[in-house]
Amino acid sequence: MGIDLPLIWFLIIVFGVMMYVVMDGFDLGIGLLFPLVKAEHERDVMMNTVAPVWDGNETWLVLGGAALFGAFPLAYSVVLDALTIPLTLMLFGLIFRGVAFEFRFKASAAKRHVWDKSFIAGSVLATFCQGVVLGAVVGGIPVANRAYAGGALDWLTPFNLFCGFGLVVTYALLGCTWLIMKTEGRLQESMHRCAKPLLFTFLTVLVIISVWTPLTHAAIATRWFSVPNLFWFLPVPVLVLLVAFWMLRAVNRQAHHSPFLLTLVLIFLGYTGLGISIWPNIIPPSVSLWEASAPPQSQGFMLVGALFIIPIILVYTFWSYYVFRGKVTPEQGYH
Repeated sequence: MGIDLPLIWFLIIVFGVMMYVVMDGFDLGIGLLFPLVKAEHERDVMMNTVAPVWDGNETWLVLGGAALFGAFPLAYSVVLDALTIPLTLMLFGLIFRGVAFEFRFKASAAKRHVWDKSFIAGSVLATFCQGVVLGAVVGGIPVANRAYAGGALDWLTPFNLFCGFGLVVTYALLGCTWLIMKTEGRLQESMHRCAKPLLFTFLTVLVIISVWTPLTHAAIATRWFSVPNLFWFLPVPVLVLLVAFWMLRAVNRQAHHSPFLLTLVLIFLGYTGLGISIWPNIIPPSVSLWEASAPPQSQGFMLVGALFIIPIILVYTFWSYYVFRGKVTPEQGYH
């Protein structure tokens, strides 16, 4: 039996996207939480928790996009054609947010509020557009003759917009629990107070999407609720409830690390549910990852480079987080 190169590349892309969601998620989440924190020194601490690592977090987005272009060119061309507007807005949000991050520390006290607002706006725009893209992929993209067969605004649907809101809530929860883990004092206490309503909102969004999706997509309903699939996939929602209950207990006892770790588990379970819904299609509802794949020679050549570069990325990512581990205090700063 030969090596299934399309499956290997699909797993690499899934891994890269998951790493991006986790690492840039709490980064963007800090921008989403900025309006809730008014004290200037506390906002400085919030930004200093990610200052040493935020640039590297977006490495995974670049990896995922490059891998999709090389390994699944059909999927890359269709997705970019179908979602040009939200993807472009997402990039503007990320760029604008990055500029605000750097300029905020250089601006005078009188001008800093301008960059604070820019940081918030960039974070909201980038996160919301990522959610819209996610919703559009789950909802399906029409393909005919190996090209996008829809219109420029087909992504503008209630379901996709709700997914955008859902990702804003998700990243806010991730950013909140990250700050619980990385800060102390009054800022940490305020994040503990925010964690519970954010968790309940996240669970409500998850339930709505979990009901909305099978009601509007018969194939997804069949995937989840036919026998024996129902019994195979039942552990996913059960684990979500158990982890949510565990997280509530952790927040109530003012835990420092477990809320963030449990939020990562919740995101992984949601990601798993997404994978179950669309598998084996890389362009739902009809184009499988094997139909969209590049020639084996191209995928094999790229895999040699990927097996070299991905471990390097993992090592420097781990090392950067290890070096800057622990609590961040107002005395520590980014200049």
